[in-house]
Amino acid sequence: MAELKELSPDLVRAGADLRVAVGRIARRLRQAHEVGDVTLSEVSVLARLDRDGPNTPAALAELERIRPQAMGTTLSEMEGRGLVRREPDAVDGRKVLVSVTTAGRKMLSERRSASAERITHALAEEFTTVERRKLLAVLPLLDRLAERL
Repeated sequence: MAELKELSPDLVRAGADLRVAVGRIARRLRQAHEVGDVTLSEVSVLARLDRDGPNTPAALAELERIRPQAMGTTLSEMEGRGLVRREPDAVDGRKVLVSVTTAGRKMLSERRSASAERITHALAEEFTTVERRKLLAVLPLLDRLAERL
């Protein structure tokens, strides 16, 4: 990885500005949810399980880039609320697979709907058609950036 001192000041500034903007968006979306609601970490795990299917706690920790102990705590809390279930791996009985439950899918859908609705209303009320097209055009780049971090 290149040292920051070797990068142009404009690129360093762009990185800092992007971090602030993304952080503000995440905070604003988080603030709209009630205490006791699923956390962003839990939503991320639910979304991954919903999209990719069952996985081991260790693999989930690696994919989410958190310590296995932290993933264990997160999964225990989610299991206690009925959002995920753990079952022995049919192929390797020593392993446990975690999967999303119907209640977890429902929670994920509701959370996505509420957040998406807030974003949709903001886009409709505050942005022109041209500005919305620009935002949509950058989404693949933001996804690629998220994968590289």
